[in-house]
Amino acid sequence: MKAFWDQRYSQEGYAYGDTPNAYFKNTIRDLTPGKILLPAEGEGRNALYASSLGWDVYAFDISGQGKQKAESLARKHDVKIKYTIGDCGEISYPGNTFDAIGLIYAHFEALLISIYHRHLMEYLKPGGILIFEAYSKNHTAYQHINPKAGGPGHADMLYDINMIKLDFPDVDFIALKEEEIMQQEGKYHSGKGMVIRFFGKKKQAS
Repeated sequence: MKAFWDQRYSQEGYAYGDTPNAYFKNTIRDLTPGKILLPAEGEGRNALYASSLGWDVYAFDISGQGKQKAESLARKHDVKIKYTIGDCGEISYPGNTFDAIGLIYAHFEALLISIYHRHLMEYLKPGGILIFEAYSKNHTAYQHINPKAGGPGHADMLYDINMIKLDFPDVDFIALKEEEIMQQEGKYHSGKGMVIRFFGKKKQAS
């Protein structure tokens, strides 16, 4: 996987554009800035936007090429991000550190999905915000019609609402739905797609 992402991010331009994901943008802009974690952040488009709003941004990805692109983008726009290379099993932060986590198209290997999700939740403060968008299992039909629709080629890396509820038992969901969207995110997220989106808060400790 690392070689795949390094190759993709080494190409000229930004694979998924240099502007933030629409759902992430529309959700985070109404929140009070704090400390945010962006796993699988790639070339930094969401990190850049969060930093421009005053968030203290931490990000990580397995791709060194992604990190280089993200830091170049941050310098260009004179914002700061703290970007680490590694996967979710290698990265570690103190518990209850972040006010928000943005999981935007963070598709992990099937056997690791639930493990990584619960691992990440340990870093989110009680009352902290979780913003999520990723392809649903029904997205495969769109991939067959349009190769530019994006997303993993393995159906077991996709999501459904029941999976989300099971993986995030400590989240109070403010919004959770499966939705058809029109994508305009660079050359690899183009055209119609089917996604799971949610916005929620980590439950307060009892």
